[in-house]
Amino acid sequence: MRPFTGSDCFKPVTEGINHAFGAKEPWQVATITATTVLGGVWIWTVLSQDESIYSRGKRQFFKLAKKLPVVRRQVEAELAKAKNDFETEIKKSNAHLTYNLSLPEKGLSKEEILKLVDDHLQSGHYSWRDGRVSGAVYGYKPELVELVTEVYGKASYTNPLHADLFPGVCKMEAEVVRMACTLFHGDINTCGTMTTGGTESIIMAMKAYRDYAREEKGIYQPNIIVPRTIHAAFDKGGQYFNVHVRYVDVDPETYEVDIKQFKRAINRNTILLVGSAPNFPYGTMDDIESIAALGVKYNIPVHVDACLGSFVVALARNAGYQIRPFDFAVKGVTSISADTHKYGFAPKGSSVILYSDKKYKDHQFTVTTDWPGGVYGSPTVNGSRAGGIIAACWATMMSFGYDGYLEATKRIVDTARYIERGVRQIDGVFVFGKPVTSVVAIGSTVFDIFRLSDSLCKLGWNLNALQFPSGIHICVTDMHTKPGVADKFIADLRSCVAEIMKDPGVPVEGKMALYGMAQSIPDRSVIGEVTRLFLHSMYYTPEQK
Repeated sequence: MRPFTGSDCFKPVTEGINHAFGAKEPWQVATITATTVLGGVWIWTVLSQDESIYSRGKRQFFKLAKKLPVVRRQVEAELAKAKNDFETEIKKSNAHLTYNLSLPEKGLSKEEILKLVDDHLQSGHYSWRDGRVSGAVYGYKPELVELVTEVYGKASYTNPLHADLFPGVCKMEAEVVRMACTLFHGDINTCGTMTTGGTESIIMAMKAYRDYAREEKGIYQPNIIVPRTIHAAFDKGGQYFNVHVRYVDVDPETYEVDIKQFKRAINRNTILLVGSAPNFPYGTMDDIESIAALGVKYNIPVHVDACLGSFVVALARNAGYQIRPFDFAVKGVTSISADTHKYGFAPKGSSVILYSDKKYKDHQFTVTTDWPGGVYGSPTVNGSRAGGIIAACWATMMSFGYDGYLEATKRIVDTARYIERGVRQIDGVFVFGKPVTSVVAIGSTVFDIFRLSDSLCKLGWNLNALQFPSGIHICVTDMHTKPGVADKFIADLRSCVAEIMKDPGVPVEGKMALYGMAQSIPDRSVIGEVTRLFLHSMYYTPEQK
């Protein structure tokens, strides 16, 4: 008897295949084989994408639906109305100004120009210098403005791209980075660059880790794992650098990222884990130690977005507040983004991206070696950079010093916690999670929270609107620490809530109704189109006659 071999198992299969293809012409066999292989590759490509089939199918459905004439006409009508509303608001704000549609025949005098600048800066009806605005401007002192104005003027035409011409400006940037590294407990290996703001800091980190993963790990379909509350700049970076952003929900009580879900989201294409310290919507801090532990376990870099927290979150523990470790003192944290133009109080247009090791920073750089204009390298998105901003940021940090920032941290966090306590004592509203530094987010299960936003707006307060779930927040700045500002906010909040509670079921009206309506629209691409119209309206000028 012939001994049994492994090939016997496949004999029925091979015989079946031979029988099926026995009557086929060679070209038919080749065609069927190629079609099967290519079809299998296509199916694998579809199934292996990070974005779910449901999400892709939903997007395609709405895309096809909008091609129907009746649907498209309705969408276009709504978009036209939104465009008109946005442009009307712009016209109203700038009604006292004359638009310049071409260069003046002759140059204006200094006095004329300064008068026009003052006129332009008076547009808008919010008193941000008096602490009526959430975030936006984080500090304003006339003596500091005078200092940075003079410093910027001296350095306004310098450019660190030309390091041989302006070595002193490069030294200032290096010192800003090193001082920031020290505040965030970096060591001798910690390094980084300045950028134009938190968004550039974030997308530079994404670029660096994308290229690092490609070169060191061979990953060509990268994804990053982020909390649902992470800043929108990560989505922007994903769009720019073709990196898929995988969102993880936050705990509905603490508004910190769910670590168990976070762990489950990691796969072989994950190049970066991200947490906020704190996040923008609610001011809560993710469990950075747990995220960093996952980074160490799976050998994945970990980025901490401290753009909003800035120097306040860096110094909070030294100021006596209980905040969990989150910076380079935590093993596994490989980078931190922090905005010097927020709680560093520097002029707008400055931030830092810091790395635990030069190997990551190397991949942030772009280098072109074969250009006829010479070898070209730049550390960030920009080629030429504003030396004036670097010098002004450096001057601000030197002016405040460690003690100045520590005192500012105490003022700001004390004020934020005072406001938090006041909000928690008002029936009808609640505070989202547990704020760690300067943001206090407010919601309601009794009435539409956007009614409260509208009421406060009419009293001169400008707060940030939140969605999914609906809420509003106040980001406390140094202006809110002025005597009486926090008390006035709490008093106005209490009186507005009391008035709303007389009839809590009344729906919100006017502009604030759009926020609630926007959340209910399942086709998010329509919201995207409306947002693009708003961005276009920022560049409105009347038609040339």
